[in-house]
Amino acid sequence: MGTKWSWRAILVFIWWCASTSTTQAIWLDLPPSGTKCVSEDIQNNVVVLADYSLINGQEDAHMPSGATISVRVTSPYGNNLHHKENMTHGQFAFTTSESGNYLACFWVDGHHQGTKGLTVSLDWRIGIAAKDWESVAKKEKIEGVEFELRKLEGAVEAIHENLIYLKNREADMREVSEKTNARVAWFSIMSIGVCIAVSILQLWYLKRFFHKKKLI
Repeated sequence: MGTKWSWRAILVFIWWCASTSTTQAIWLDLPPSGTKCVSEDIQNNVVVLADYSLINGQEDAHMPSGATISVRVTSPYGNNLHHKENMTHGQFAFTTSESGNYLACFWVDGHHQGTKGLTVSLDWRIGIAAKDWESVAKKEKIEGVEFELRKLEGAVEAIHENLIYLKNREADMREVSEKTNARVAWFSIMSIGVCIAVSILQLWYLKRFFHKKKLI
């Protein structure tokens, strides 16, 4: 009985980790002028799906009629993945082709700049959280326990891929750190060598100077 409950707890924990680490629902208070951005570090070949809408974030404030926003989503290398203007709500979806920080930026459209109290609700879903499980269940004709196990299998795969990504990132950062330390060590050795050479030249010059002056 205890083993059965422990396995259930492990499965629930796996699903919770996967769902909480791959979905974000946030509010962004837009400045009257300027841009508000949110970024997410995403690995390669991951599905990203997001819904955004303009809402009134202040209960005591009245949202101006006709207020619209612009949105731009860019990849780590600066490629435009989504760019819309004069929007009150919308959606963007893509599959990542690069690993790194993906940036979503929002700003008030030019003819409404100076407007206060505008807030964007952003529901950002990544990986397994962006998957349409209802469609999967209908397509594969699964339900009940089998359906839940299928979702748990997807959660385990997502966690495994994320751990591999983090391991590779850690290896890359360690390699960069080791190269930096080696360069610093060589620079220190070169600095010491230059100091020694300058000291020898100074001694040689002073000795030569004193010999010419017949002081020694």
